[in-house]
Amino acid sequence: GDVELLVCIKCKRLGRDPETEVRPGTQLLDDIATKTIPEGVRVTGVECLQNCDTGCTVALRGGNRWTYVFGNLCETSQSEMLLDGAARYAATSDGLIPWRERPEHFKRNCVARIPPPTLPEPAND
Repeated sequence: GDVELLVCIKCKRLGRDPETEVRPGTQLLDDIATKTIPEGVRVTGVECLQNCDTGCTVALRGGNRWTYVFGNLCETSQSEMLLDGAARYAATSDGLIPWRERPEHFKRNCVARIPPPTLPEPAND
């Protein structure tokens, strides 16, 4: 697929030792792997998304769409929501999921929205 769900595997949680425990980001990626991945979506673990203070972090990107970074994810209970959001994202041509159709977590935990490589020309009104 041309949509990619990037999962930070280096994410940590305060009070947990990343040297002796499985990192939450790795747990999230492992949990996602047990689910049915939506058509057109590829899931990829990445080394670091530089959002370490807010728990698990993912990014959605693909084609000529806006890229989104989401944080504050729970490694054990939000895989289905993420995959639903990824499917909704993949169904768009520009990455802009209508506000009312976004998973609630997406509405409240967007860390960044990055423009696509090629922005459309503004309409001349």
